[in-house]
Amino acid sequence: MKVILLQDVKSLGKKGDVVDVSDGYARNFIFPKKLGVEANSKNMNDLKLQKANDERVAAKNLADAQAFAKVLETKQVVVKLKTGEGGKTFGSVSSKEIAEEAKAQQDLDIDKKKIVLPEPLKNLGTYEVTVKLHPQVSATLKVIVEGA
Repeated sequence: MKVILLQDVKSLGKKGDVVDVSDGYARNFIFPKKLGVEANSKNMNDLKLQKANDERVAAKNLADAQAFAKVLETKQVVVKLKTGEGGKTFGSVSSKEIAEEAKAQQDLDIDKKKIVLPEPLKNLGTYEVTVKLHPQVSATLKVIVEGA
C-alpha cells in the first residue's frame, strides 16, 4: 500500500515522502498514530499543492533575506566599550550587544543568534561582522567599537 507520510518516521522516510508499506503496517501503525495517510488521488493532489506552497514561501524568504542583506551592507553600528588608561578595554562586545545597538541606532531587527563572531570583540576599532540571514544568504555589518 502506498502511504504519504505526515511526519518523519524513522527507517521509513521524511514528511511528504510517498512510501510503499505493507497493508497491516499501514492499518495498525501508520494510520492510528496519524503518521501518514493513504496515497489516493485527492491526497496526492493535496501533497502537490502543499509542496508548491512551500516552494513559494521558501522563495519569498530567500528574496526577503537578500533584500535585507543589501540594507545591512550599507549600515554601521557604533558600540561603546569601557576603557581605561592607554586604551585598555574592560570586557568585550558580544553578539547580543551588537543586536541591541543595531536595533537602537538603525532600527534593524537582527537576531543575536544570526550574528557570527569567532570570538567577542575585545579591542577598539572597526570590525566586519558576518550576519547569517538565511542558509544561502549572509551579509556583512560594519561594527565600530569606541571607548566610553
